[in-house]
Amino acid sequence: MRILMLTASLPYPPHQGGALRAYGILDGLHRAGHEITLLSFDDGGVRVEDTPLADCCARVETLPPPTRARQDRLRDLLLSGQPDIARRLYDEPFWRCLQELMTENRYDLVQFEGIEVACYLPLVRQTGTQVKLIYDAFNAEAALQRLIFRVDLGSPQRWPAAAYSFIQARRIARFESLLCRLADRVIAVSDEDAALLREFCPDRDVPVVNNGIFVDDYTCDGQQVDLGESALVFTGKMDYRPNVDAMVWFAEAILPRVQQRFPEAKLYIVGQKPHARIEKLRARHGIEITGWVQDVRPFLYGANVYVAPLRMGSGTRLKILEAMAAGCAVVATVIAISGMVSDVHEVAIIADTPAEMANAIVSLLQDSNRRQALGERARRYVKQHYDWPVLIPRLLAIYKELGLE
Repeated sequence: MRILMLTASLPYPPHQGGALRAYGILDGLHRAGHEITLLSFDDGGVRVEDTPLADCCARVETLPPPTRARQDRLRDLLLSGQPDIARRLYDEPFWRCLQELMTENRYDLVQFEGIEVACYLPLVRQTGTQVKLIYDAFNAEAALQRLIFRVDLGSPQRWPAAAYSFIQARRIARFESLLCRLADRVIAVSDEDAALLREFCPDRDVPVVNNGIFVDDYTCDGQQVDLGESALVFTGKMDYRPNVDAMVWFAEAILPRVQQRFPEAKLYIVGQKPHARIEKLRARHGIEITGWVQDVRPFLYGANVYVAPLRMGSGTRLKILEAMAAGCAVVATVIAISGMVSDVHEVAIIADTPAEMANAIVSLLQDSNRRQALGERARRYVKQHYDWPVLIPRLLAIYKELGLE
């Protein structure tokens, strides 16, 4: 089968959610014998020929991401009925390249990885092509924006952001409804997201292919970073609103409680593009902000506890899968573990209030044997449910339902 895959950024190195998922799918489809063309935005920082993408893909085409000035975003907010996330990566040169690829090649399938590149799906449908179109939904985005709105509404200083989310949630809902009508299949990453997306197309199935990782890549071989005896670690893109909110909330409401019992406790915020709200946390005692790192795994191996204090989000948090695969003891909110299979409560400590989370962290810092046992159970859990060799057959079955093999 010949597949054209669109991604918002080059999925290598696979250091964050969208890239981890897209690379896992690319690798799995390649191993299954399919021919893949990858069309992606890229800022030129990676030489494709020096990466595994050169082996996974028959062809890779990249274009620089478009730039949008603040005034352009403001104009779209005021005058356009489209959601900001659907405008972010619309680019005429990218659209022309997509058209040329489809004209020159007889693809069986075009797969859109995430909502940011799904803006091209309606355009492709309008060409009248008979090629099958799949939208791989990383999140139930409208539901995510509604949750962000409710969280921001609770803080007066965040009311402007709440107003933005209120507007975007309604626009994204219309856009997701359009995608669900136009795509031959919409794929969700969790049962919860599938139920939310099915509201837009109740007469159609929304199958689930969970997020995954290559679990065997998370075996500590002495490369951990020495973070100290009471190291708390969080990983993720640090300009992503749910991650920013999680770390600000943790730093203000939870970390001081932990430090009352363990004064040496230190929070490591590991991830690229720290938002201004994150940068302000540098002034606080016991917080280190790394910015971009080549590989998050040494930080996971060096963690005493991995914290996931998310108050907003959807899908399945790949950061938690990585932490579990690395053998971390995980403390997470209900939101953070939503979308994961039911027995996740046996391999992570769930805590939703500042007091609950602080107490859970303290109890783990006091008991190294408990930390180790929890981490070992978590690794087995991820191996069973979220290893890519387990997940790819589900994707191939969806293709087969569409008459593609």
